[in-house]
Amino acid sequence: MGPQIRSIIAGFAPLFLMLVGFAMMFFMFRTLDVNIKPILTVVIALSPIWLPLAVFHVTFEQWMWSVQAKFSYENGRTTLRIKLPQEVLKSPEAMESVLTIMHNINSRDNLMQTYLDGKHPLVSSLELASIGGDVRFYANVPTKKIKNTLEAQLYAQYPGIEVVEEKIDYTAEIKWDPEKWDMISFHMGKKDESVLPIKTYIDFGLDKQPKEELKFEPMSPMIEHLGKTKPHERLWIQFLLTPHGKFGFKEGYLTPQPTWEKRAAEKVNELMGRDSSHRGPEETDSRPVLTASERDTIAAIERNVSKYAYSVAIRAIYITENGKFDPDMISPLLRSFAQYDMIGRNGIGARWRTDFDYMFFQDITGQRKLMAKKRELEYYKSRYYLYDDKKGGADKEKIMSVEEIATLWHIPGSSVVTPNLSRVESVRKEAPANLPVGEF
Repeated sequence: MGPQIRSIIAGFAPLFLMLVGFAMMFFMFRTLDVNIKPILTVVIALSPIWLPLAVFHVTFEQWMWSVQAKFSYENGRTTLRIKLPQEVLKSPEAMESVLTIMHNINSRDNLMQTYLDGKHPLVSSLELASIGGDVRFYANVPTKKIKNTLEAQLYAQYPGIEVVEEKIDYTAEIKWDPEKWDMISFHMGKKDESVLPIKTYIDFGLDKQPKEELKFEPMSPMIEHLGKTKPHERLWIQFLLTPHGKFGFKEGYLTPQPTWEKRAAEKVNELMGRDSSHRGPEETDSRPVLTASERDTIAAIERNVSKYAYSVAIRAIYITENGKFDPDMISPLLRSFAQYDMIGRNGIGARWRTDFDYMFFQDITGQRKLMAKKRELEYYKSRYYLYDDKKGGADKEKIMSVEEIATLWHIPGSSVVTPNLSRVESVRKEAPANLPVGEF
């Protein structure tokens, strides 16, 4: 079910239920031989009050969906291929800086920009793709708002990098055809609540800038696996990022949306065994003694929420020619996320998959599974994410700090020597400023 249809149903459901309720009341009054004319008179007399409220409630979500869709369309989207430099001597902190500057919640100056122009945070997608074993880095971003910023920051942080705008998106190669292609899609995400951080590059010790030969590259297992795909296989991974911030009526919400800073404070109080109203630093005899692990967790939570954050959805798709599906490609892909797990904190795992085992009577023909695969392919191409509410929202987007995201996706160092990970052959430099020009 598409987002527009879901929005329409959500908007008109209350009106439908209200009409059903009126019909039931009318039938009951007729059965009991009650005179309904005085009641109708009162309802009609009060219609200037309740009718605008009812119309507003019915049309609000659909209106917001339409103006925001228009804003997104007018911004356009661009796919950038990122060609890695020969040497990368910087830690993932460089990518954290890029993500911090990219963080654009499109602040609204007034309600007109929110409710008429549809101004809202736009989705950016950081991607890894293996096309027959050729490992590539991509970014699909809003053209007007993010493209130039991302390009400038990548060139600033990574000398020798090359960013090329793709005329045709790499996903256009695969068109939905169940007779030609087979596929499986996964929704990955944090296993626990958002405020508990995963293992980041700081936990790996990369913030201390160790020697290149001593560095542990968090992305190397994933890149190695991507490099093992065969010519008839495709492996795509995307990280969909939506800037997280404080959103209330000014931002297009009838009720204020919760922020993870508040939940983080509650979690810290919970771990420290103190009342949520506590604000002072003093120790009390009743407070439990924290273990070293608990102290580290609290420090990690507080460091995490002090940075810019995004609402993050992770999708991984394995595509192959029909009849050549290799199940041995799946487990290493999922396990490559396991190194970000930290016992007692959080980790990343599969939260949903297209080959979910339906009961026999739920999917007798197998069409539900086929439609799920088709939908996932279309959503990947459009950089759209919709969690499965039938599974209790286990795969719903989670909030991650720029530190966490930079750990998951960054420009890897030269310690990653996967043969199928191509790098720019030579460093391009500007011509000297004092180069003589003119006729000779």
